[in-house]
Amino acid sequence: MTYPQPGPDPTRPQPPVSGVPTLYPPVSAVPGPYPPASGPPGPYPPVSAGPYQPGGYPPAVQRIAVQPPLTSGMATGSLVLGILGVLGGWCLFGLPCILAVILGHLALRETRDGRRSGHGMAVAGLVLGYVFVGPMIAFTVMVFFGSVVGAATPTPTP
Repeated sequence: MTYPQPGPDPTRPQPPVSGVPTLYPPVSAVPGPYPPASGPPGPYPPVSAGPYQPGGYPPAVQRIAVQPPLTSGMATGSLVLGILGVLGGWCLFGLPCILAVILGHLALRETRDGRRSGHGMAVAGLVLGYVFVGPMIAFTVMVFFGSVVGAATPTPTP
């Protein structure tokens, strides 16, 4: 059985190979007032360990985190009740639409000064409430009076 032979020792200087171009110029060929470097020279001149040159990076800007205003709960409630009034307000006798209008007006007053957000939701809840509160009230009145008139009118029996 044969074992692999150890390669050249990287800590010992190796003799130059003739006919192979080198990647780096010799140390004496580096232009400038730099002292000769120890080890193989790089493609860039050595960097001095002195202080940084002025004009490198701009000064740091202090950022201030601002919390956005809280959303008005009445505006959210107005929008939710307006959507419920559109989807199923006829079976609840228009009550969600009426509550959407009331909460929408209260939310407009609350969001007027800018301390709370949600102005758009309040307007949307008002629009949905006003558009569907009329038909819902008319439907409720027709159901109520229809049942009262139907109960009060005698039906003839044959």
